[in-house]
Amino acid sequence: MGESLMNAKKLSIFFGTLAVLIVALVVLNNMRPDTVYGKPSDDLFPATRDILNDPNYNNIMLPDVLEEKLKNKESFFVYFFSSSCPHCLLTTPQLKPLADELGVNLHQFNLLEFGDYYGKMKIEATPTLVYFKNGVESERMKGGLKEGSASDGYALDDFKAFFNKHLPEGNS
Repeated sequence: MGESLMNAKKLSIFFGTLAVLIVALVVLNNMRPDTVYGKPSDDLFPATRDILNDPNYNNIMLPDVLEEKLKNKESFFVYFFSSSCPHCLLTTPQLKPLADELGVNLHQFNLLEFGDYYGKMKIEATPTLVYFKNGVESERMKGGLKEGSASDGYALDDFKAFFNKHLPEGNS
């Protein structure tokens, strides 16, 4: 009888320890830091992880915020980009400082992470800059900065004119 009591005690200690370890693992797993994308950085595409500390990508908009702004009929700018797009990687470091200089609240939406928004927002290429007026698309610029002697793309002054045309009402 003494041996079975001892075995029961050992079993109780074992299961108690196991329960504590499981709780600790769950707590630690939930403490993994979320990124600006609302999920752990190791769940992001590598190209997105590469730009997490880039100050040119510091105003990331998540789908629920976009949907809420549209539903509330707000006026705002959204820069749709993909963190793996070479044209975006060339455009953003010049466009973001321009927006900051003009006092534009330039929301940035990463289509690599939220790919279903290509269709929802009718985005054909990245980058695409869109101005929403009262929750409805008013105007867009499809494409980034003109590269070299390419015929496609825009000058930085084109983006400046786009922002100025819709300020100050597009600054929410």
